[in-house]
Amino acid sequence: MSAPLPGLRVAVVGGGIVGLACADELVRAGHDVHVFDPAPAAGATHAAAGMLAPAGEAWFGEEALLRLGLDSLARWPAYAASLERRSGRDVDLRTGGTLLVAADRDDLAELRRACAALETYAVRADELDRRSLRALEPTVSARVAGGALLPDDCHVAPRRVAGALLDLLGERVVRARATPTPDGVVLDDGRRVVADVVVLATGAVGVPHVRPVRGEVVRVRTRDAPTRVLRARVHGDRVYVVPRAHGELVVGATEEEHPAGDGPPLPTVGGLARLLETARLLLPGLDTAEVLEVVARDRPGSPDNGPLLGPLAGPGPARVLVAGGHYRGGVLLAPVTAVTIRAHVDGLDVPPAARPFTPDRFATRPGPDDKDHQPCTCTSTDDPTSCPTAPC
Repeated sequence: MSAPLPGLRVAVVGGGIVGLACADELVRAGHDVHVFDPAPAAGATHAAAGMLAPAGEAWFGEEALLRLGLDSLARWPAYAASLERRSGRDVDLRTGGTLLVAADRDDLAELRRACAALETYAVRADELDRRSLRALEPTVSARVAGGALLPDDCHVAPRRVAGALLDLLGERVVRARATPTPDGVVLDDGRRVVADVVVLATGAVGVPHVRPVRGEVVRVRTRDAPTRVLRARVHGDRVYVVPRAHGELVVGATEEEHPAGDGPPLPTVGGLARLLETARLLLPGLDTAEVLEVVARDRPGSPDNGPLLGPLAGPGPARVLVAGGHYRGGVLLAPVTAVTIRAHVDGLDVPPAARPFTPDRFATRPGPDDKDHQPCTCTSTDDPTSCPTAPC
């Protein structure tokens, strides 16, 4: 560990919840920070459900990602309190856990395998039969097979979190598109901004090894809303339902691979039909719910579903750090990502749970006809296909 550096000029490219959290952390560390994004918090953050649920998101073979999520979850109560105290905004952090729900025997067998895996990491998962499940959440269909309670999971309102961060950063947020250069960034109007450090937090584009994974979300209002987050398998299909204030629910989310540059993310009839039918089987009361909003956005996926956190080789004097590839966990992982990026900027110890997620963990993947293909160096937030080493 080296001594923290004096105030540096930092350009954060990307103003979603991850970029804003990194910027806020670096401002508090005494650095001169600006965030560049033509539409801050309008990407995946705008669609995010806000589940702080590393146990609910856990997949077999992703132990390191589970540990990272548990680390960040532990930071959220203090992080939310700090945001609320400094901004005066309520970010609607809620405890109460997540209910895992299985609609049939096959779904229940899969749920039990997941709970058994969680037990090996000392993550509490309380199995429930149908009666116990419906006692905790009477809005769930009487036909479900059973489920489990993950009592330590939480959820938060991402739009409120982003609003708090935008208020705190104020004029440091520049509503313009920026492209990294060897000594900083250049804006669309030609203005050049010199920086000592550039942080790439550009979501689903502009970061090596990160690809867009489209998701669709429906927001509804009902008088018969569940009180806890529901994550369900319904005859093999997955759905989640997240309660908000005033009877609002976030219902999501589909997943579909889309090539970069495939046009703006738009909802599809097929995707919404599958999502709503699955949700209705889980919660029959949704038949009378009012539809408030339908949103599609691209998540930033990576080859192993984990984020890229740390230095990237750059062509000039400005150090380049990546905070990308968070996939389904951008909101959950925002606090630990911010601390990790600050550690890299200031020469401090990186949190142990974040150490496996350096950008250089992915080996070069040469194409079948290109033995000399180099790792992608594309940093354009507009058209990653323009990368000189494409395809990236």
